[in-house]
Amino acid sequence: MNPESMLKGRMAETLFEELIRQSGNIVYRFGYEAIVQNLTQLEEKFDRYSEVGERIRAIPDFIVIDKAGKPEFVEVKFRWKPELHEDDYKKLEKIEKLWSPKIVFVNCWEQPYFRISEPPYVKNKKLVTKTLLDEKNWKIDKELYDEYESLVHRYLTPTLVPPKN
Repeated sequence: MNPESMLKGRMAETLFEELIRQSGNIVYRFGYEAIVQNLTQLEEKFDRYSEVGERIRAIPDFIVIDKAGKPEFVEVKFRWKPELHEDDYKKLEKIEKLWSPKIVFVNCWEQPYFRISEPPYVKNKKLVTKTLLDEKNWKIDKELYDEYESLVHRYLTPTLVPPKN
């Protein structure tokens, strides 16, 4: 994994987390990275490629509790462009089977930068998404959303991308 992509992935997660939190929802970090520190103590016994290890690696990044108290699993994925990678199809299939979370794709190529997908994620080999603003349960304010779109453009766009119109 390229270090710039890893860094931008963490930034995308943080931008999502803060946008949802500032919209009045409760957000808990939940995923593999959040719990793996506890598993390092078991390093010799923990096989990340075993069935249990695979399930743990597929744990969604967040639990979001909306204003009505409804919890949902959410995975956040950073992509340079809004298209899927070749290996994403298998990953999405596994994530859907194990957890069925909502998946927020943050891309830095074209707006909307924040797109959300719900199972089934793919139809006719094409990712099915809507803008994050259309996620009614989280009641995201348009003005706040626009601020976060600007942050994505400012901090996540590759240096070779021409300026946004």
